Amino acid sequence: MDIHKEKAIPAACGGTPVRDKKIYYGHQYIDEADIQAVADVMRSDYLTCGPKIGELERKLCQVTGAKYAVVCSNGTAALHMACMAAGVGPGDEVITTPITFAASANCALYCGARPVFADIREDTYNIDPASVAEKVSGKTKAVVAVDFTGQSVELDELTALCRKNNLVLIEDGAHVIGTKYKGKNNGSISDMTTLSFHPVKTVTGGEGGAVLTNSEEYYKKLLLYRAHGITRDPEMMEGEPEGDWYYEQIALGYNYRMTDMQAALIMSQLDKLPMFSKRRKEIVARYNEAFSRLPQLRVQKEIPESDTTRHLYILRLVPERLSIGRKEFFDALAAENVCCNVHYIPTYYFPYYRKLGYEKGICPKAEKLYEEIISLPLYYAMTGRDVEDVIEAVIKIAEYYSK
Repeated sequence: MDIHKEKAIPAACGGTPVRDKKIYYGHQYIDEADIQAVADVMRSDYLTCGPKIGELERKLCQVTGAKYAVVCSNGTAALHMACMAAGVGPGDEVITTPITFAASANCALYCGARPVFADIREDTYNIDPASVAEKVSGKTKAVVAVDFTGQSVELDELTALCRKNNLVLIEDGAHVIGTKYKGKNNGSISDMTTLSFHPVKTVTGGEGGAVLTNSEEYYKKLLLYRAHGITRDPEMMEGEPEGDWYYEQIALGYNYRMTDMQAALIMSQLDKLPMFSKRRKEIVARYNEAFSRLPQLRVQKEIPESDTTRHLYILRLVPERLSIGRKEFFDALAAENVCCNVHYIPTYYFPYYRKLGYEKGICPKAEKLYEEIISLPLYYAMTGRDVEDVIEAVIKIAEYYSK
């Protein structure tokens, strides 16, 4: 059957699903080399605070081009550490996007600061530098710019804006590993860039995070904040070391350390980053080719400066072309055994933020986007058949419910 000529009946309406087993929206890829890397650590003398931590940090510098890397327990911890290193504190404001995981704004709250939400570009879905400029005040300390879906934010514009206003640019790069901006790896450009190694990300450690920077000042602070504010460096101590056992707490830090087992897994995964990136680009290209022809759907625009390794594939519905809403479209895909997600609910929609005084209407473009988007399956191990099944399911539903 040519699904472009005849309207197939969705499974939600009594038709046959495109497949009998589920395709999940994201999934890690673990091979024997990954398992062996972790097993080797488990047989070693160190499970945490061992040599793999420094090895991973050096490897991240090699992969990204950053001068310094500090690994930590997760991406949220990385954002918190970055805000602390930037000097964010009570009375300050931190500008970010609402189309992100809550941690991008929560990191400001952890420091006693107030998140301020800037709107997005309608076509790329990334934070709009013009909206950021409008939100800058005398209280603004930093900008947390999220590389949404893995596409780089407009770093030239944001960097210039931050320099003009003496702000720290923190790039929330939880989605961005493998992406380049104007030929340079993301992670080597902003004042600080945070990473996440959650299982649905391109590279995983089960959990884990990192902060990348070219600043020695930020680097030293990050090391402190990762490990209780404790140092063994005599040059940083107030007193004289009493022996090899001696250390001092010189700041209030946290236990944000990563284990050597996680570090070993991430290093093994980084060896596969080129093939992960290549496959993700292939899937995105195929999706774009299939969906850009349908008036009921809209694909995410990519800026020419960004050579993107996508973490997420966002499909945007065109409501005036469909007789159903996003929820019905989402449920219809589930009936086809295509499991999707939605990224993201605007952060200030959450009850906690409403209690802080945030209301709907702050970022109208972001709010409209949220009403119309679905995240389709995207991960390295997707087969060609998986990809075509997702495409068939989407087209079947879009055409059946077309106005």
